[in-house]
Amino acid sequence: MKKVVILGCENSHADTFLNFIKEGAYPEIEVLGVYSDEAEAARKLNGQFGVKIMKTYTEAVGLADGVIVTARHGDNHYKYASPYIKEGAVMFIDKPFTINEEEAVKFIKELKASGVRVSGGSCCKYIDLVQEIKKDHQNNVGGKTLGGLMRAPVTLKNEYGNFFFYSQHLVEMVCEAYGYYPKSVKADNVNGNVTVVFKYEGFNITGLYVSESSLYYVSRHTLSGVKGSVADVNPCFKKEFDEFYGMLTGKEQERDYAELIAPVFVINAINRSMESGTEEAVKRYEI
Repeated sequence: MKKVVILGCENSHADTFLNFIKEGAYPEIEVLGVYSDEAEAARKLNGQFGVKIMKTYTEAVGLADGVIVTARHGDNHYKYASPYIKEGAVMFIDKPFTINEEEAVKFIKELKASGVRVSGGSCCKYIDLVQEIKKDHQNNVGGKTLGGLMRAPVTLKNEYGNFFFYSQHLVEMVCEAYGYYPKSVKADNVNGNVTVVFKYEGFNITGLYVSESSLYYVSRHTLSGVKGSVADVNPCFKKEFDEFYGMLTGKEQERDYAELIAPVFVINAINRSMESGTEEAVKRYEI
């Protein structure tokens, strides 16, 4: 059996992942326990799934093969994961990987140095159309990319980091399809809806954050036409858990370490642009 813990279990991912395990799709997984700084979240999962409530988030150090960090506030992700890094436990880190740019580099350097296999971020990168557009863009299907539009929900005011809480979904849709390193961004907040121009070499992508809708939309524009549609996110939760499960059972890490933290730098640049009203460069970093 592969023993895992879920830390910061107030996020709906915790319920979803525990449902997957309960349904028997992952028979090799044993959940040692759950922990949250919000005690009621752990009690809810205990009542629903019978999982043990951990007294501290360090309780399973030395015992866990895998660590699932699903805290709603990105500032808690490094805190929860850190004690398990040197143990080499496979990790899933939910979005945002973290909030602070310097902490993101520190976090990923420690993971890489310890050989920790890690996945996570936004599940929206697994949307089928995002993956199709990624391939089309890379292969110039229909001609070179002229632009595109991505739409996703956002909550600008909340107790979990405000803009940082939900913004990675759109960012990772854009980055997965068109590249994780846009040169700069320009953001404009109009009545709680935020338009972002992601500037790449030779083309721009428009992102639209909508504060009162759960709709996701993905598109790519070329000289020959437009490929785009409303996107279904629900199948993506299974895909992201499959990636974690694959590593837990011996597969190699699928994603580059640097790509895992790239959205942190894009989100910070968007946040700076909303505050400054000017175009903001996406900071570069080395790991």
